[in-house]
Amino acid sequence: MSINSALLRRKYWIFDLDGTLTVAVHDFNAIRNELGIPAGLPIIKTIESLPENESRLLQKKLQEIEENIAQNASPAMGVIFLLERLQQLDYRVGIFTLNSRENAWFTLEALGLAKFFSEEFVIGRGCMEPKPSPKGIYKMLKLWEVTAKEVLMVGDYLYDLQVGRAAQIATVHVDPSGEFSWPELADIQVNSLDELAELLPK
Repeated sequence: MSINSALLRRKYWIFDLDGTLTVAVHDFNAIRNELGIPAGLPIIKTIESLPENESRLLQKKLQEIEENIAQNASPAMGVIFLLERLQQLDYRVGIFTLNSRENAWFTLEALGLAKFFSEEFVIGRGCMEPKPSPKGIYKMLKLWEVTAKEVLMVGDYLYDLQVGRAAQIATVHVDPSGEFSWPELADIQVNSLDELAELLPK
């Protein structure tokens, strides 16, 4: 058995939401512009570092932007197929997102994916220190009562892979472009969730 197939036998999977379970539509540069945040700076951490009144205003504005994105979200190719396969295999799934928990749940409901998840295993930016801090992962491990060696992180962006490495869990990079910009941070690389589902134990 290759190391990859061994990793895919781990029964606890944590997903990023936007761009992983949904089609990537966030234009982070446009969001930064709208919020008045300089290019290249992390949005959440920058907002949190501001004086309280200013921070609260920008958090509200960001929530409105993300609500609009959530209303127009599309499911990623293969997402239902993958989640159904994981359910058949009796795997457990959760979400660790930079989005708010409320928006994450709204998105899952809008896409018909909420049936695969339990709300207590959806961790958003208001619940824990945001990615790439591993605290959200640690919370999930505690809720599931499992060790890092039983868990897999699936995401489309650098922070998802960094958070997996920081928490010492296995990482899967989903990149439809096939560029895979951070190979040193990914244990498994796939172009789609369909492809990931096909790699699962039969």
